Amino acid sequence: MRLLAAAAALLLLATALAAAAGGAAELPEFREAPAFRNGAGCAGAPTIHIAMTLDGTYLRGSLAGVLSVLRHAACPESIAFHFVASSASPPRRLARLRAALAAAFPTLPAAIHRFDARLVRGRISSSVRRALDQPLNYARIYLADILPRAVPRVLYLDSDLLVVDDVALLWATDLGTHAALAAPEYCNANFTSYFTDAFWRSPDYPSVFANRSRAPCYFNTGVMVIDLDRWRAGDYTAKLEYWMDVQKQEARIYELGSLPPFLLVFAGDVKAVQHRWNQHGLGGDNVAGQCRELHPGPVSLLHWSGKGKPWLRLDAGRPCPLDALWAPYDLLRRRGARDDLLAAVA
Repeated sequence: MRLLAAAAALLLLATALAAAAGGAAELPEFREAPAFRNGAGCAGAPTIHIAMTLDGTYLRGSLAGVLSVLRHAACPESIAFHFVASSASPPRRLARLRAALAAAFPTLPAAIHRFDARLVRGRISSSVRRALDQPLNYARIYLADILPRAVPRVLYLDSDLLVVDDVALLWATDLGTHAALAAPEYCNANFTSYFTDAFWRSPDYPSVFANRSRAPCYFNTGVMVIDLDRWRAGDYTAKLEYWMDVQKQEARIYELGSLPPFLLVFAGDVKAVQHRWNQHGLGGDNVAGQCRELHPGPVSLLHWSGKGKPWLRLDAGRPCPLDALWAPYDLLRRRGARDDLLAAVA
């Protein structure tokens, strides 16, 4: 019996080790992207700092986003990428993420920064979609602490978008004399719907909007130009954490992950950017992820915010019409597949 028990224990251990090894090796392989070089007029071009998150779930989207940025930039070699990975990722997992990034972009000026997930684990409350509850979704709140002090400004981009214009145009956004954050605003959206009845019934909570420079409007936090020096001076990380603590400890005042705290702190004081820089909602809503059409007007950035992600819909054989725009930027290596799609963006 002891021999049987020992054999069973060894079998369980072997199974666990195999499962761990399989989990560590679960990242797909990616093709090397074309190399993009600076144009003739790039001498003296400023360094553009772009921050994105890096994890296994959205890795495919992140790499497509990077490729789109480089493909349409006049000075691609003047762009520095800052990837934020969770501190909860095991070292082997992080090494595989780093290897996938290097395989796709061997010469990319990039740094990987660790985000301490413990900062938000006690502050996250459940929302309408599980993906919104992941600690890394809140890393954008801590960019001023994560990135080096030598980086005065950063462009934050979600991992489910494509840039189809020169990102330098967005980077050059004039933040004026006071704004810490710039983003496209959508003042036709029903702003009250982003907070619960408990928030609006409170005699205190709504007063947070009383002294804003103008009426508060919804903005999407997947595309933001951030002045990190002003962010630090304004102690905005602490202000965002305050509302997360209110949500967790006092009353349920919102349902949508990391977005509502940004609205509570910045709405009405955001430097507005043209809508062309965030054609968002292409992933449908947060429940069904249905197909959507583009908003009227010019397009510089396509954003599949919502439940439906283009790589998942393409793999399932049920793509939406606009997912065809994402497909040429997909760096996933498929066995026996040709690089015809990559050639379309080179």
